[in-house]
Parts: sequence; structure tokens; C-alpha cells
Amino acid sequence: MRLPRFWVQTLLGMGVGVLLALGANWLYAAVFQPPMPVVSPNPSPAAVETRPPELPPETKELIAQAGNIVNPPRGDVRLMVISDLNDAYGATTYAPEVTKAIKLMPFWRPDMVVCSGDMVAGQYPALTEAQMRAMWEAFDKNVAAPLRQAKMPYGFTLGNHDASSALSVTKKFLFQKERDMAAAYWRDPRHDPGVKFVDKFEFPFYFTFEFKDIFFLVWDGSSHHIPAEKLAWVEKALASPRAQQAKMRILLGHLPLYAVAIGRNDPGEVMENADKLRLMLEKYKVHTYISGHHHAYYPAHKGKLQLLHMGILGAGPRPLIAGNTPPWKTLTILDIRFNSPELTTYTTYDMQTMRVIDQKVLPRFLAGHNGMVLRRDVDQLTASEQQTCEQQIGAALCTA
Repeated sequence: MRLPRFWVQTLLGMGVGVLLALGANWLYAAVFQPPMPVVSPNPSPAAVETRPPELPPETKELIAQAGNIVNPPRGDVRLMVISDLNDAYGATTYAPEVTKAIKLMPFWRPDMVVCSGDMVAGQYPALTEAQMRAMWEAFDKNVAAPLRQAKMPYGFTLGNHDASSALSVTKKFLFQKERDMAAAYWRDPRHDPGVKFVDKFEFPFYFTFEFKDIFFLVWDGSSHHIPAEKLAWVEKALASPRAQQAKMRILLGHLPLYAVAIGRNDPGEVMENADKLRLMLEKYKVHTYISGHHHAYYPAHKGKLQLLHMGILGAGPRPLIAGNTPPWKTLTILDIRFNSPELTTYTTYDMQTMRVIDQKVLPRFLAGHNGMVLRRDVDQLTASEQQTCEQQIGAALCTA
């Protein structure tokens, strides 16, 4: 059956019309519409916009209370450095500044938290094992557990109030029970600090770990003396290929090499043979020694070694042995830039006001009983400063 000419012409006209409409739409899209973006199913990290995570409410509250907290430019690696968290002997509570530091951590977004000792309040013979255990439980609740929950690595060294290595006249540890308790806490897998160990030699007293191309060595500076066999291990560890191939080497210990604070300017309050130790550290290109114990912030250097004397978050800040700056409670944000000549930048906060401490308000040098140290931005003393130093401690100890 043939269709009438009328219907054939009608159907052909409709088909041509549809084709013309489709062609027009294609031409319009090609000429006037912008191309649709091509979305890769696996975008490269550089193509993904990264935004800081939302701050917890308690962090926002502290920032609002402070008004404005400086957040310095980030380096390749950022450390949040704290020290001397403990309160009075046997205490299971912590000062408000300790709590503030932990709550503000998300604001600074460090890659790792570092502590230069005294996490609990021991070094008291009358403490029972139950009291020691309670102190470590309090530390875990207030400091370590929040860090673990945040998946924040924690590099630390033990202080004299954690596990003093002071010896009796018979060469035995005076605080053996405290050392046993500290070791038991840190060797418990539940308290893993989250660092990549290289050598757990005598963890938690002597050990090494790596973090983002930085080699960390921890020694037991909970008293002034390190036995010869332990120093042999220190030297071997620093000489190792892992240490020497790292972009930077940092030492953690509690007692500093040189005295900086009033009430700590005595032989037993610093490491013995400080110059000899410093020369050994320089030999293996250790960049920074981070220490605590003196309860006074002083960024210094001597020879080729940077010395970060940490302030305190707990009880008992101390004034420096010179100058008139107040005894602050402090926290330091340490930014590391591998391609920078200075390598490290410190941003240190007065933890009560949250203001940044200008290092230029600190004395240009400090002359302790066992040697002089320079503020980290000072290259050499003036003639009058050199004379003052020599009058205080003698020419032999007034070398940079």
C-alpha cells in the first residue's frame, strides 16, 4: 500500500526539521557555551584545595579570650615545644597553662609535639607506688591521651621529676622505683608516642627516632652525669648513616649544657663536661639541643650548636641570671625550613597573655658558672660586654 504524496511530504518535512533543530543546538553549544570541565577520578594532591580543619569549640573559645594569637608562617616542619609540665611533688593536677597548650594545639597545627622533660611531679622519696602510678595516669589523661586521639606524634625526654638518674654514694639510682614506673608507663603499647624509632637502645632513657628527614637523639639528662658507655652509644648513633644522611639532627635532654637561670647556676644543675659534650655534638653536626629544667626561656648558641632553653608550663618559672625580664611560662613553636640559612625559627608565647616574646628584650649573653652563651641572634660581644663577662666568670669561660 502506497502512502499518499501529502503524507510522504509531511513526514520528510518533519524529519528535516528535527535534524535542523539538532544541528542548531549543537552549533549554539559549540560556539556560545563554555566547555564543561573535565573531572579526573583521581586528582593529584596539588590539584586538591586543602583547608585547615575546623577548630574545636574549646580552641575557638581560647582564641576569642586572647583577642588575637599570632600564627607564624609555617616551615617545612613545625614542632610545638613544651617543657616542665609538673606541679608540686606528687601532684595529679596540672596548671591552667598546660591545659591551654593542649587545647590550642589545633590552632598551630604542629607536625609533632616535643617535650624536654618533667611530665610528672616525682623525685620525692616518700612517694608510694600508688602515688607514682596516679601521677602517670594524670599525665596520660591530661596530655598524652589527647595527643594520641589527635594522632599527634610525641617526642620526649625524661626529666629529674620523671625518673631522676641521681646516684647514691654506692652508685645506685636514688629513685629507682620512679625510673621503673616511668619505664613501665612508656613501654606499655597503649602509650605508644607515635614516632618512628630507629634505635630503642634503652627506651625511654636513651633512644633515637626519625621524623620528616630529622634525626632525633634522646639522652638521659635527668641528672648531670651520663656514664661513659652511654656516651659511646650516643656517639655511635650520631655517627650512623641514618643520622648523617638526615637533613637535620636534634638532641633532646632535660638538663642544659650551660646555666641560664637563677637557682640553677650550680654544677649539679647542668650537664657535666659541657664543653666536651658540645664539641662532640658539633663533630656530628647536631643543629639544636632542646633542654628544660631551668624553667627560663632563653634562645642561645655557643660554637656551632643552637641551644633552646625552654621555659616552663607547670609550677615555678625562674628569672634569668641577668637582665630584668619577668619569669614567664612559655611555649615555643619551632618552624624548620630546610633551605633557609638559619634553618629554625622560634615563635615563643607568654602563655598567660598569649603575646609573642621578642627575643631582643632578653640579655645579649648570659655568663653562668660553667660558661657564657650568646643570644641566638648575637654573633659576638662588644668590648664592654666581653670585659663584663670576664669580670664575672674569667676569660677562659667567655668564649663564643
